Amino acid sequence: MDQEAVPRGQATLSPVETIISFRFLMSFQPRSSGILLHPTSLPGRYGIGDIGPNAYQFVDFLRDSHQQLWQILPLGPTGFGNSPYLSYSAFAGNPLLISPDMLAETGLLTAKDLDKIPTLPTDMVDFDRVRELKTPLFLKAFQNFRKQEPSDLHREFDEFCGQKSYWLDDYAFFMALKDAQDGASWHTWDDEISRRKPEAMKKWQEKLSEEIFFHKYLQFTFNRQWANLKRYANEQGIQIFGDLAIYVAHDSADVWSHPEIFCLDGETGEAALMAGVPPDYFSESGQLWGNPVYNWDRLQQNGFDWWVHRIQSMLDYVDLIRIDHFRGLESFWAVPQGETTAMNGEWVNAPGEDLFHTIEEKLGRLPIIAEDLGIITPEVEALRDKFELPGMKVLHFAFDSGRDNPYLPYNYTSPNWVVYTGTHDNDTTVGWFNNRSLKQQAHVTRYLGYLGEVLNDGIHWDMIRLALSSVANQAIFPLQDVLGLGSEAKMNKPSTAEGNWAWRCEPGLLTDEIGDRLKFWTDTYGRAPR
Repeated sequence: MDQEAVPRGQATLSPVETIISFRFLMSFQPRSSGILLHPTSLPGRYGIGDIGPNAYQFVDFLRDSHQQLWQILPLGPTGFGNSPYLSYSAFAGNPLLISPDMLAETGLLTAKDLDKIPTLPTDMVDFDRVRELKTPLFLKAFQNFRKQEPSDLHREFDEFCGQKSYWLDDYAFFMALKDAQDGASWHTWDDEISRRKPEAMKKWQEKLSEEIFFHKYLQFTFNRQWANLKRYANEQGIQIFGDLAIYVAHDSADVWSHPEIFCLDGETGEAALMAGVPPDYFSESGQLWGNPVYNWDRLQQNGFDWWVHRIQSMLDYVDLIRIDHFRGLESFWAVPQGETTAMNGEWVNAPGEDLFHTIEEKLGRLPIIAEDLGIITPEVEALRDKFELPGMKVLHFAFDSGRDNPYLPYNYTSPNWVVYTGTHDNDTTVGWFNNRSLKQQAHVTRYLGYLGEVLNDGIHWDMIRLALSSVANQAIFPLQDVLGLGSEAKMNKPSTAEGNWAWRCEPGLLTDEIGDRLKFWTDTYGRAPR
């Protein structure tokens, strides 16, 4: 993928149009496939993938290889550790994904502004250096925007601010305050502003009016660029498959502005009950995420309004929604304040059925997929099946037990699944296979139908073919598997705070030969567009 410009749309689909397009896809094209790739992993000269020209070229690659789905991770602005699952907002977009090239196309930056871009790594994201590079460019574009005579762009901005005020006002204020507090977490701010006392709110809003305006501008720019990319993808027959992190970060605009819907310590503002999971496949001591769990009683009393707004807002960004850690909507693992691992928690019931009934009543039946991995009980399965939500099957999990393993394709009881070779939390397929013992490798290759050496295509293509050939309606594979990359290309190592989310696809790796091979196997197993 190079830097050539490609045609771009000017608007996004409405939520109603999104739902209709999803139903068309599911009703008339039930077998489809796609690639998991977060936009930060795209190539590009700014040290991070963004939603500029290379994103459009990736859409073209998906179209030409007969893929119909582009799955991404959560799009929110990230904080410490750069995890998309610990965002400063459940509604906002990540400004680091804004494309300077697209800003230049609108006249808010000049070619001269982009001439002296320093050389940054192409194989991984150095988030700190990217912020140092992009922030001055965004400030300059903002200043130019402010200087412009009133135009259609300004009218769009005003409309955006009005339509999104229910989350945008608090988010922009939160980010401006956070900058003024040198990045400190909101619960350590002076009591008057951390608890949103009216006099303090008014004083800080006046003091930070320009900074608040800047953060609103960044969100407008992100939304405008993303809407154009999504529209282009939809025009090419590509659906955006988004990821909704069930929890939000403690240090977020959501918790600061709506503390009543989270389980917080009334004196310190810290999480009184923290989210996580008990010991599982990924960690012997469990995973302690640190997010505050929800005060479901208060949410239910309010008609789940915050959740309804969240789902509705996400449909501005994506066509399909995967709810990460779906089981937490039936019952969730709550760890008391002060614990350092997730081992000493307890399961607490959640009103998932009432939540989904409310969402359907207010928004209609939506394109939601359940991430039903980990410790899954009959009650979780019943909630998933009551609302006919597709679940997930991960082939990396299929070979560590007997013939009744539910991840083995011959055990799929219906086509209502999304099958993956692996996810962002897994090793790459090549890394996964190479790290297995010889006996474990033989177990995999026997199932795949041959003995001895892996076929010339490589284990990654064998597993991709296995996913494509399954009865599951949708098949997804990380781009690292399409490229046949090893463990060095892992996106995330669960239960580790640093060194994740940095992998990037280097320029030139997505060749015509790879696209043609993917197209051939996609066609062979009946997943091509009709």
